[in-house]
Amino acid sequence: MANVKIERLNHTFQEEISIILMTEIKDEEIKFVTITGVETTNDLSFAKVYFTVLDETKKETTLKALEKASPFIRSKLAERVEIRHTPELKFIFDTSIEYGNHIEKIIEKINKE
Repeated sequence: MANVKIERLNHTFQEEISIILMTEIKDEEIKFVTITGVETTNDLSFAKVYFTVLDETKKETTLKALEKASPFIRSKLAERVEIRHTPELKFIFDTSIEYGNHIEKIIEKINKE
């Protein structure tokens, strides 16, 4: 039962953080960020927020900008989502898309041979 609640919260956090980044953040480094997933701990104290960027060369500067904006994002999240304790946000670059592209290239290479 608790896992269903966590999954719903993860989805809600993902949607709300995306909206906050699009509408309320003024930092241009963060404008083209896509939130790909959120994993919240069972006690709701921490949330890993996975993101990707369009320009791979800007992932380090984007990560620093997100970490700097994290308290603001967390406060906005607390206003929008009604839970007793809003988790601390930890932003992590999502490498799953990069990994998927790598696997796709390998499959294409095998099919050509």
